[in-house]
Amino acid sequence: MTPAEIQTATVHLQLPKFTAREIALWIYRRGARTFDEMTNLSKQGRELLKQNFETGIISYSKVTISKDGTKKYLFPAAGERFIETAYIPEKKRHTLCISSQIGCKLSCMFCLTGKQGYQGQLSVAEILNQVIAIPEKELITNLVFMGMGEPFDNTEAVLKSLEILTSDYGLAISPRKITVSTVGLLPGIKKFLEKSRCNLAISLHSPFDDEREMLIPVQKKYPIDKVVKTLKANKFDRHRRLSFEYILFKDINDTQKHINQIARLLNGLRCKINLMRFHEIPGTDLKSTDEISVHRFRDKLDEKGITATVRVSRGEDIMAACGLLSTKELNA
Repeated sequence: MTPAEIQTATVHLQLPKFTAREIALWIYRRGARTFDEMTNLSKQGRELLKQNFETGIISYSKVTISKDGTKKYLFPAAGERFIETAYIPEKKRHTLCISSQIGCKLSCMFCLTGKQGYQGQLSVAEILNQVIAIPEKELITNLVFMGMGEPFDNTEAVLKSLEILTSDYGLAISPRKITVSTVGLLPGIKKFLEKSRCNLAISLHSPFDDEREMLIPVQKKYPIDKVVKTLKANKFDRHRRLSFEYILFKDINDTQKHINQIARLLNGLRCKINLMRFHEIPGTDLKSTDEISVHRFRDKLDEKGITATVRVSRGEDIMAACGLLSTKELNA
C-alpha cells in the first residue's frame, strides 16, 4: 500500500494521519516484520494494527549460492507455489533480478520459465517482498525485472511496485537504477512509457519476423517492427536507457545478415544491445554460439554504429542465469 491507501485502510482505527507515512517507512525502508518494531507509534496503535493487519514481509524458503557469489532465493507465492529471485554481486554493482509472475504464459523457446507454464500473477506485495526480505537489501544498487514471468502481462502490479520502489516513502531507488524487460507487449510498453521513468529492455533475439516468431511466439501478435516504431515515437533522453537483449544461438541468429538487419531495424534509435550466450535447456535443439563468435558479433555491430556489450553469465551452476529460473521441480 501507498501511505494514502494505508491511511484509508486504518481510518476506522482512529490513528493520527501521520501514522500512515510512518508505517510505510517502517515497512519499506526499515523492513519491519512486526508492528511491535514500530516504536514511534503508540502502544495502543500498535496493538490495533496487529489485530487488523500484517506487514506482508515473508521470509525466503531457501537460498542457493553459486561459486561466483550469485545467490538464488526461493520465495513462497500464491499459497503453495514458489518464485525465484537472483542476487548478483559485483565490485561496485549489486543487482537483484526479480520475478513478476509465477511461471509464464509466453512459451519462449529458449526459456525454462516458459516451459514451466503459467501458474499465477504476483501481487504488488509479492514483487516488493523479493527486495525487502533478503539480507543484502541495503547493498542493492540495481534492480532488473528479468526473473520469472513477463512484466507487461502483469502491468498494473509492476507499475505500482515501481512507484513504491522509487518513492521517497518507499525504497527511494533511482529510476535510472531499475530496468524492466519485456518481449514486446505493446499495451504494457505504452503504459510504462507514460507512467514510469525506469529503464526499458526489449528481448529481440532476431530482427527477422519468422525467425523471431519461432523463438518468441508473441511476435505474431506484437511484431518487433511495430514495437520499434512505438519506441522511436517516444524520445528516449539521457534520463532513461533503452536496451535490446539478444541471445545468440548457433547457426540461427549469429550471421552477418542478422547484423545488417539489426542495423536497419534500429536505425535512428538511441539504444544499446546486450549480447548473451545461450544457456542450454532440456526440450530444445537450440545450441549456444561459441565465445569467440559472440565477441565477433559485438565488434561487427560496433562497426555499424550500434553500441553492443557482452553480458557475463552469472550463477549458471545454480540455475540462476538468464532464462534458467524455474521452480517446476520444487513444486513437484
